[in-house]
Amino acid sequence: MQTIALIDYGSGNLRSAEKALWESARRLGLGGDIRTTRDPDVIARADRVVLPGVGAFAACMRALSARDGVVEAMGAAVRRGAPFLGICVGMQLLATRGLEFGETRGLDWIPGDVAVIKPRLPTLKVPHMGWNDIAAETPHPLFAEADGKDFYFTHSFAFTPADAHAVTASVDHGGRFAAAVARDNIAGVQFHPEKSQATGLALIGRFLEWRP
Repeated sequence: MQTIALIDYGSGNLRSAEKALWESARRLGLGGDIRTTRDPDVIARADRVVLPGVGAFAACMRALSARDGVVEAMGAAVRRGAPFLGICVGMQLLATRGLEFGETRGLDWIPGDVAVIKPRLPTLKVPHMGWNDIAAETPHPLFAEADGKDFYFTHSFAFTPADAHAVTASVDHGGRFAAAVARDNIAGVQFHPEKSQATGLALIGRFLEWRP
């Protein structure tokens, strides 16, 4: 039975994410132990790790870093090969730095910057909020079936990886930017799969079965 560690660092839709993980596992008939946790030992040994996030990049990074041993435990799980999924700001924290309220260092697991969205059309508002369809970019098993599907977004900043091949799906909001990124056993989504109904649950299900 696999263990999924959902990181609790005081940010993110933990209850919604936990319910979505349980429901996706149930639909697939998968056994699993889904733990909402800040325990470094649980995280380091988990079979899969999920990092949610809501709010400002700097505040989320400070909160994550303030949990003793959590960042190190996440790194240990990733180095061991455990599949890792970042959601919304949890995806943005994978970047080298966030440019929100100054410059804040990120995890630097997928090199790149997180900067404010600047739509080409003044009629398009920021934050980018609501349902939007995504387009598959670099082929990846998590997103192959998500091309053209609608997901729920709510954010004002976007992640631009240094390597364009790290972008596995994009979204258009007055210009295209990353909707999903991946590198080795690490993946991230800018949208909220836990709020994206059937398409979101299907994507979470693919994560639960993903063998990088």
